[in-house]
Amino acid sequence: MSRPFRFGVQSFNAESGEDWAAQAQQAESLGYSAFHLADHILGPGPALERANHPQQNVAAIPAMAYAAAVTSTIQIGCRVFCIDYHNPVVLIKSAMTIDKLSNGRLEFGLGAGWIKEEYAALGLQMDEPAVRIDRLADVIEGVRAFRGEGLADVANNTLNWQEFAGDPKPVGKVPLMIGGGSPRILRLAGREADIVSLNFNNRSGMIGPDGVQMSSEAETQKKVRWIREGAGDRFDDLELEIGAYFTFVMDDPSPVLGGFAQMFGLSEADMLKHPHALFGSVEAICDELERRRALHGISYITVGRDNMESFAPVVAKLSGK
Repeated sequence: MSRPFRFGVQSFNAESGEDWAAQAQQAESLGYSAFHLADHILGPGPALERANHPQQNVAAIPAMAYAAAVTSTIQIGCRVFCIDYHNPVVLIKSAMTIDKLSNGRLEFGLGAGWIKEEYAALGLQMDEPAVRIDRLADVIEGVRAFRGEGLADVANNTLNWQEFAGDPKPVGKVPLMIGGGSPRILRLAGREADIVSLNFNNRSGMIGPDGVQMSSEAETQKKVRWIREGAGDRFDDLELEIGAYFTFVMDDPSPVLGGFAQMFGLSEADMLKHPHALFGSVEAICDELERRRALHGISYITVGRDNMESFAPVVAKLSGK
């Protein structure tokens, strides 16, 4: 039996506290189940231009807390925290505090980092992917120890904690989201996550045609197989999430579809069914999402703030189905 659809909104920017509150409240009122940020630090400049990534003008942790304070039912999250940008125990305690103060509405997303220009601009060493993913596994061990019973004693290659209990404890079971697009991280996500966030294979360290081409329908089938390999018998318990980064709700998407296909070196047919893209009317998009759920098992779709209103009829039609 297919898992019911859920829908999220991701925002990167706020003009003011009032604007941020309005975004979160609107997402809640339109029926979205989650309001997310990302975890990026760079302001305008050459590094951000080379990364070809949207600017984020609010820090994730305080913005999540603010969004939680002005809403009452919507889940609050970050897809996903880069573990290399944070002291792990401070990050985990901050996240569990948001969960406590929001009465259990945290979705806790973690990832291994990928924007090489951001690492360089911040003066951070960017280790090889295998090293970063192993470090993510160490931090996940810390999450489980912090929110578990007894002392949060952990000794691995990244953490050396002893003689303290994690506090605060989560209100309920905080869903752990792990995001990525490579075989190693998706097998880890299959083994450890509650929610697997499918992303581009960001081996190039920036947004561009390579990552989009490596996330086609056929490539996404491979990604689901890697998740299944990691998950084993628990695969059916996982929720698969994806960002629909290129979403255009319109009766005739042909001109826009053609432009994106050309930009990313894909045929229009491949662009139309690309798992990170949605083009068409409300009815066409609903049909396509049901097709993708049957094919890939993806039931949790996140759209950008700019699409929140236009996509709301899809949310209304498919939520809980």
